[in-house]
Formats: sequence, structure tokens, C-alpha cells
Amino acid sequence: MKNIKDYFKNHKPAGYTAVILASVLIGWGLRGCGGENNKTPLESTHNDEISRENVEIWTCSMHPQIRLPHPGKCPICGMDLIPADSGRESGLSGSQIHLTGSAVKLADIETVPVERKRVAAEIRLTGRVAYDETRVRSITSRVSGRIDKMFVDFAGINVKKGAKLVLIYSPELLSAQKELQGAYKLMRDVEKTSDSSLYEIAVKTYESAKAKLLLFGITQQQIDDILKSDNISEHTVIYSPLDGIVLEKKAHEGEYVEAGAEIYKLAELSRVWVLLDAYESDIEFLRLGLAVRFQAESYPGRNFIGTVAFVDPVMDNKTRTVGVRVNAPNPGYALKPGMFVRSILEAEMDSDERTVETSSLIMWTCPMDPQIIRDSPGKCPICGMDLVKKMVPSGAKPKAASRPPLVIPATAPLITGKRAVVYVKMDGDSAVFEGREIELGPRAGDYYIVKSGLMEGELVVVKGNFKIDSALQIKARRSMMSPEGKAPVAHHH
Repeated sequence: MKNIKDYFKNHKPAGYTAVILASVLIGWGLRGCGGENNKTPLESTHNDEISRENVEIWTCSMHPQIRLPHPGKCPICGMDLIPADSGRESGLSGSQIHLTGSAVKLADIETVPVERKRVAAEIRLTGRVAYDETRVRSITSRVSGRIDKMFVDFAGINVKKGAKLVLIYSPELLSAQKELQGAYKLMRDVEKTSDSSLYEIAVKTYESAKAKLLLFGITQQQIDDILKSDNISEHTVIYSPLDGIVLEKKAHEGEYVEAGAEIYKLAELSRVWVLLDAYESDIEFLRLGLAVRFQAESYPGRNFIGTVAFVDPVMDNKTRTVGVRVNAPNPGYALKPGMFVRSILEAEMDSDERTVETSSLIMWTCPMDPQIIRDSPGKCPICGMDLVKKMVPSGAKPKAASRPPLVIPATAPLITGKRAVVYVKMDGDSAVFEGREIELGPRAGDYYIVKSGLMEGELVVVKGNFKIDSALQIKARRSMMSPEGKAPVAHHH
């Protein structure tokens, strides 16, 4: 070292420069001789693969927007660049990627064929049991009078049709009975004469008095007894018009009531309503006649069956739900009004993504009482109106004639916003996968209905699709998050 320093002191600057150049050349020569031997086996293998694949584009695994024609360091993060394209992928489009057999096994990729099959959308709704409003009756007094006897003392009693409910004393009723007896006697006396006009007037008077008593709630049998016995009853009896449960008792014995005053409220509970709340996303699956299975907390494991009879045409602005009314039989009066229930609706879909009708016999219904459903025209047993032909929902077809929809498993599409992307395996046994944007219909259970973008028999990836999508993103190609094939620019501080 001392000799070198003395040398530099005794020589001119030009000689100093020559020595420096000689040292540099010697270092490069030594690096060229031993540098290759200093590489690790992984680096040598990697470079050999790169030379075999004729790599032309290099990118950064952290910043795929960096694309250079030669290897080197990433100008953003300093990481080593990796090959982006190879000879095997030179003929692929921007949405396709080639994976080796080992890569497919490592990514655990599974595919299934696109198929046509019948699927059912399972809709879960909650609601409560309510009275069938068409089977609720108010028992009122048809005359003014005093309640002398109440045969039903409290609410909750089960009464039969025709059973006595209340006994009312009414002066108005007494005068109406006397009027009937007088008109009847006059008609019999005039009948013996030959004056037809007088007899016609007597008959009309009798019919008017009889109609008045019928309006007061007197039965035809009671009228016949009045005429036969010639005795006038001081009381009128109110009978139950149906079999049912007394919901409310609104009067007491000894109370004076006016005509029209409500005394009892009865409900027939052999059939009940189940009132459900459906969200906006479930409306397209709702159809009249759809079978509903529901359970109540009071009967774990016991299923009740009903039928959709009415869908509310107006949405509740507060809850953003639509009311659905289900008519259900109530065996043994097990369902109590007010119970909470959980229901399941299974709506089968056809090829037009519409609900298939569950019953082909539902053809005629009453416009005022839609729960009345018949397979032929006739009269409504409740209101007497003519039954009208049921309107078949637009696009619905008979179950036997409808075409099964095109479906894929729910794990196949990658959904982001309004886009849905699936990865399709190309050309049978090849390891080329193509990303394809498709249009989905509603979800039906574990499947999505496909509107467009796929054909029957194509193989879609149901497992490992996120890994394929990540590989495309690394290569800055079209993917789920990058439809244009441009990777987002990372910001570094």
C-alpha cells in the first residue's frame, strides 16, 4: 500500500488515469469469469425458462402497469421485474390466460358444464296469523229493547251455528207481532168473499207485516208459531249465524240497546289468514296459487301449508315491503290469531325467468273475494257475484310446456356492482381460461339464471375463479376489477 502511494506521488496525472482504467478492466474481466458461477440454482433455472419462452414483456408483480421490453428493476418499488407474456400466450386475447397443468392443480380449479334444469327460488318470509276477515260476523240487535238473557257469558266460547246467543224484550217487536196477526186474520176473512181487489190488498198487508218481522230477526219458524198458537212473544231470540269463536262481548244483561247496537263479535277459525311481508327483491317470485310452507314457534317441527291468495298492489313506504296474504286451513284450531310464523315459498322458474304456475286448475275467481278459486265459472258463495276468469301472469306457461332455464352454480360468477364475470375453460382439455362478462337473471337457491353470455355445455369455473382473476390482474389484462385491462396506479409517499 505504501509503494502504491509513493507511485501516485511520483507520477503525472495521465499515468494515474491509466491505472484506474486498468483496474476497471481487470474487475470486469474477473466478474465475467466468475459471476455466472455465483448465481443460485433457482436464478439459473428461471433465466433458462425465460430464454426458452422468448420473453418480450417484463412487468412488476406489485405494479402491473409497468411493462418494459427488458428485465430490470421496477422504477416504483425497486422489485425485480418478472415476465408478463410468453410464447405460449402470444396468440391469446386480453381476457384469456394460459395455465400449466401444475398451476391448475395448485390453484385447485374446478369446472362444471352450463346446463338447463328446473330450479326453484326459495323465499323466506315472516308474518303473523290473523282472522279470516270473510269469516268474521258482528251480532247486533235489530230492534230496540232490553237484554233480559245472555246465553254466552264471556269471550272465547265456541258456539255452533243456530245456537241461542241473547234474549231481548222489545215493545216494538210486540206491536209488529200484533200487526202480523191482524193482517193474517183479515186476509183469511176477505178470502171467503168474492171481492178480489180487497183480497189483494189484504194479502199485501200480510206480506208487509211478515217482512217487517223477518227484518227484526224473527225466523220463519217463529212466524209460523205465532200464527198457529195465536200467542204473542214478548221476547226475540238472536241466534248464531255460523260456527265460530266469540271474540268480544260488548253488552251485559239488563242493558237497554238501540237497533244496530253490537252485542257480540264472532269469528270462524277453521281457516285463517297468514299475513306475510315480502321485500322488493321477492316480488317477482310471487304468484296467486303459490304453495307456502310455514311454521309457528308454538309447534316446533310442525309444518302448515297454505296458498297465496292475494298480493298487495301497494308497497308500504315505511318498511319497503309488500303484504302477501296466505289462506291456510286450521286443523284443530292450532293456529291462533296473533301468532308469529316463518314461511318458505318455493317458486319454480321457467326459461323466461318467470315463475311457473304451481296449479293448472286455478282458472276462476271472485273479484271481491279472491280467496274463492274454482276450476269452472259460477257464483261466489260469499257475495254472489259472477266468478271471472283468472288472469294468467304475463309470460307464465303450463309447467309441462315450459322450457327449463339456463343456469350456473352461484359460486361461478364474480359479481362487482352491475357486472358479473365468469371464467370459461376453452377447447376442452386445454388449460386456456377466458374471462367473460355475462348477464344474470334472478338467483334461485344455489343457482343463477343466465340471460346471455353463455351456451349450454360450456365449462365454467366454480372453484379457483378468484385465483384466475388475480393472475389476469397481475398481467394487467381484463378482469373482474379491471374491465379495460388497466391496473390501478399505486401511490407512494
